[in-house]
Amino acid sequence: MDSATSDRAALQATADNGLKIVVVGGFGVGKTTMVRSVSEIRPLNTEETMTRAGEAVDHLDGVQSKSSTTVAFDFGRITLDARSVLYLFGAPGQERFWFLWDRLFSGTLGAVVLVDTRRLADSWYAIDRLEHHGTPFIVACNDFGGPLHTEQQIREALDLSDDVPLVECDARDRSSSKYVLITLVEHLYALSRGKVSSSAAARPDTTPEKTPEPTP
Repeated sequence: MDSATSDRAALQATADNGLKIVVVGGFGVGKTTMVRSVSEIRPLNTEETMTRAGEAVDHLDGVQSKSSTTVAFDFGRITLDARSVLYLFGAPGQERFWFLWDRLFSGTLGAVVLVDTRRLADSWYAIDRLEHHGTPFIVACNDFGGPLHTEQQIREALDLSDDVPLVECDARDRSSSKYVLITLVEHLYALSRGKVSSSAAARPDTTPEKTPEPTP
């Protein structure tokens, strides 16, 4: 795996333009891993050790071996040029933290819905909320070595229209995660040029908000 933080010059403390992308999806689909693999800074994460108390409220089907979980959000950063940076926010996947999602979606350019094809139903809520907000998104299937599905089977299971990009990835790999982000940016560009029609295109045409870098 590439190191995302090595061979990098020191970054400026501030930027004129802060652009925001959210990585969202079900519990344990690899959102923290994706932000960590592609960020050029040491990511801010809020992982905590899972306790027996959480077993009573979280759905652990398919992720029984998971020992830590995000309890707020992940945060990473990619410099685009001398004045612009891309901020990455990874949303917590457990149902008890879903109330945070609407806040995280505020001001975002678009979103990556990260999917574990062994647990496709866990992604329904993320897609529903993004469609509710009119936030453009793509779907990335993280490779957990599960059973193979055709693209059509995945689209039908997630009720995805043909104009929503669907890609495969390995969230542990920096180049693979970069490919996912590039696919999202290309999708956003196509929407802005009117080259694709999507329910997500109903999103109001607003100037992206400058996103202040969160403080620990």
